[in-house]
Amino acid sequence: MASSTDEPRPSYLTEADPEHDRRRRRVALVVVLAMLSVLVVGVAFANTSYNRCKQPPAADGRTVSFDVPDGATGHDVIAALADQGLIRCGGFVGDMMLRSAGDPNGILAGTYRIPVGSTLGQILTIVTTPPKRVPTVRLTVPEGLRIRSTYAPERSVSSVVQQETGISADAFAKAAENPKLTLPPYLPAGPGAEGFLFPDTYQLVKKGLDAKTIIHTMLDQFDKEAQSLDLVSGAKALGYTPYQIVVIASMIEREAQVDHDRPLIASVIYNRLAANNTLGIDATLLYDDPTPDGSLSTSDLQTDTPYNTRINAGLPPTPIASPGAKSLEAALHPADTMYFYYVACPPDGPGRHRFAVTYQQHLRNVQECLGG
Repeated sequence: MASSTDEPRPSYLTEADPEHDRRRRRVALVVVLAMLSVLVVGVAFANTSYNRCKQPPAADGRTVSFDVPDGATGHDVIAALADQGLIRCGGFVGDMMLRSAGDPNGILAGTYRIPVGSTLGQILTIVTTPPKRVPTVRLTVPEGLRIRSTYAPERSVSSVVQQETGISADAFAKAAENPKLTLPPYLPAGPGAEGFLFPDTYQLVKKGLDAKTIIHTMLDQFDKEAQSLDLVSGAKALGYTPYQIVVIASMIEREAQVDHDRPLIASVIYNRLAANNTLGIDATLLYDDPTPDGSLSTSDLQTDTPYNTRINAGLPPTPIASPGAKSLEAALHPADTMYFYYVACPPDGPGRHRFAVTYQQHLRNVQECLGG
């Protein structure tokens, strides 16, 4: 028979200990309460954020043109509304708001006029109502045009505007040359909008269309293109202002005829500027032609004007035309070369130029390309 001393005794270190059980329950309760507190705070924060998102932006009297393309989903529409500042929140919260506001499947493709400050429910009513047909005018402005024609056959931005919209070329040019026009951080006040009326195809509402509306539409498009090219940072990296980059891009636009040559012409411009050489680009003098006729005489070439880059080193005072995206890109990313010269070279292909490092090489290129 076993001794009483051999009987197992309860251990106070085992989980059967009542005190240990109570401690575990207290810890578990604290953890649960903490989790509930976090959950409550999270729900409160989410609710506050959701309610804030539901509030429309402050009304400022503006009405924004809003496009819903064919095939756009509710998510696409919410993202576009948020991008244009017509609602406070996009993403997941915006999608939730859309589902609670109405049927996203009823959204119709079209162009709508939405007052800033509308609720999402009001916007949904607008974009689910078949839009009235709005008469528009199509305006296509090609690259390389200046604002104003200086002789009868010359094509310019203002002449294209008059041809395609009926707005007076002179009235448009005067409005575009207004020294009060600015587009920070690219266009300062003073020189007018030369070089900043972005060449593109525009679909403009016909009713109430005027020169000011077209100019601001084109400036807005320049702003979008400049942001996509990161013009400010690119200019800083090259040691120039954004305005100077547009001046350089305008010369590239007037000189280059094929895309291959754009960064090469840009490299010549930068190399000559760095060496304090004159640029010798006749397109700049044509912009300020003493005898406007589309050609330069010997006396024209000797005229001392800030735009005569045969005589004066550095950049001309303003852009000489509206550059497109490819010329802006070339101005921001010139080829890495030692070229100082180029000449149009028909034997190398339509619109091509031939480039040279030294003046002697350039003279040989001139002989081979132009025969003299």
